[in-house]
Amino acid sequence: MTEITRLFDFPYYQKENFNIPDALVTKYDGIWVKTSTEEYIAKANAISRALLRLGVQKDDKIAVISSNNRTEWNIMDIGVLQTGAQNVPIYPTISEEDYEYILNHSGAIYCFVSDAEVFRKISLIRNNVPNLKEVYSFHEIPNCKNWTELLTLGADTSNQNTVEERKNNVRTEDLATIIYTSGTTGRPKGVMLSHRNIVSNVLDSAPRIPFAAGASRALSFLPICHIFERMILYLYQYYGVSVYFGESMEKISENIKEVKPTVMTAVPRLLEKVYDKIYAKGTELTGIKKKLFFWAINLGLKYEPYGANGALYEFQLKIARKLIFSKWKEGLGGNLDLMVSGSAALQPRLARVFAAAEIPVMEGYGLSETSPVISVNDMRNRGFKVGTVGKVIDNVEVKIAPDGEILCKGPNVMMGYYKEEEKTAEALQNGYFHTGDIGEFDEDGFLKITDRKKEMFKTSGGKYIAPQLIENTMKQSRFIEQIIVIGDGEKMPAAFIQPSFDFLKEWGHLHKIEIGTTNEDIIANPTVIERIQQEIDTLNEKFGNWERIKRFELTPDIWSIEGGHLTPTLKLKRKVVMEKYKNLYSKIYG
Repeated sequence: MTEITRLFDFPYYQKENFNIPDALVTKYDGIWVKTSTEEYIAKANAISRALLRLGVQKDDKIAVISSNNRTEWNIMDIGVLQTGAQNVPIYPTISEEDYEYILNHSGAIYCFVSDAEVFRKISLIRNNVPNLKEVYSFHEIPNCKNWTELLTLGADTSNQNTVEERKNNVRTEDLATIIYTSGTTGRPKGVMLSHRNIVSNVLDSAPRIPFAAGASRALSFLPICHIFERMILYLYQYYGVSVYFGESMEKISENIKEVKPTVMTAVPRLLEKVYDKIYAKGTELTGIKKKLFFWAINLGLKYEPYGANGALYEFQLKIARKLIFSKWKEGLGGNLDLMVSGSAALQPRLARVFAAAEIPVMEGYGLSETSPVISVNDMRNRGFKVGTVGKVIDNVEVKIAPDGEILCKGPNVMMGYYKEEEKTAEALQNGYFHTGDIGEFDEDGFLKITDRKKEMFKTSGGKYIAPQLIENTMKQSRFIEQIIVIGDGEKMPAAFIQPSFDFLKEWGHLHKIEIGTTNEDIIANPTVIERIQQEIDTLNEKFGNWERIKRFELTPDIWSIEGGHLTPTLKLKRKVVMEKYKNLYSKIYG
């Protein structure tokens, strides 16, 4: 019986216990193509044999950059890890400069790309990456080697015994992967995770996921270069779940209907979109149908688990499920009985309404540095509470520091940041990882995240925003005196801006534009708003799409120490500013 101590043990464990015909399923040219557990292992071994023939040594780094999740990624992952080398996944949509930095910083010697767009970006910086020997692609691309050349090179099994030797020499505490996370100030940090880090996290999270072993089907579409989806994929392998890979974010609703999954992972932004779509359809109804629809939604928004609302509520809920919610479930393929949400805070109303519709969303919490799961909700054994991130998983210890920061200790905590001793020492103190999040335990032992210690925040799509970086860039404009970037848990970043009134008056005078005399007049002037929009559009170019300011509101008052906007050292008092402009916040986000 395979004991799982390293990541490549998962497919072998799956073969012994489930051996399924559709372990990994990807759509090519409109057809879902299944790869069985046996074929998965056979191809991974062929990749390992080929890599040995290419001269890959223990601890070499191999980068994989894929625009979507796919069977090849998983075969490469196991193939690389079996040789004792490390898989360095890279987020496909980052800039070429970041590609260059990560490839050089990690010292990757080979790179596997999914498609022509990723290959184009690599080609632009390839001359600046001296260690990179070769690039291979999963798609057929002109002037690029194809990954199938490795399957051919590895077809001869005569060096399989060397592969076995390499595998036997990989210890559980060895480095398995480096995950590069977006840094607050510029450069990404490389989180080093060992086999033990991720394996322990899979095995310690497994009891929380109510899978019927060997009988579930998953749809996987969150980026596999993030540790959240990757860890979930190992968990699926452990439970003998068939994994279907979504084609793209745009095609998710189509893929859900085709695959009819029983489980999938999601980020809050996606759940917001699903809910908004359902809600929009409801508003188009008329008469009694419309009344019933909104009656069901209002009922759903009051949902509490375990019958806490009493018998009458449960009776009404039964009717709502039969008449209304069953159609929601049908729209999501008909079989979906679990969604796991991570990477940003889930709005409690969504947790309630989906649970009422019998599509419960189990919210969890963790970071790349914790492989990632620290805590997660579980419907069973009263392990689910709306507005919390669940209870801490087995073998992981969490304590709350005197200042409220969440500290974590356990086999899931990273080895450190690659080549960054100072930052590692700062994050890991006395065996505890400092998360930078503020939280508390409630009376039943559920963990609640209440705030961010540092100012970085995430949109509901799970993307990190470093507000200071954006604010400092925007203040380069002579039109902008003060700015605060907002949007924690919302679908997009936005901003409140105090324009430079003196400069605007000068500008108006110069261009013979009547902009008004009072600050109130000036901020309401369409020409002024349009001009500031131009400034924002130009400066937005410096950022990734998810970081760009999509909307803004101008404020008439001068932000000052006296007004309470600024500290004596002229730093923004974020909470105070947010409180002052609550009405503008509602104007932006509704």
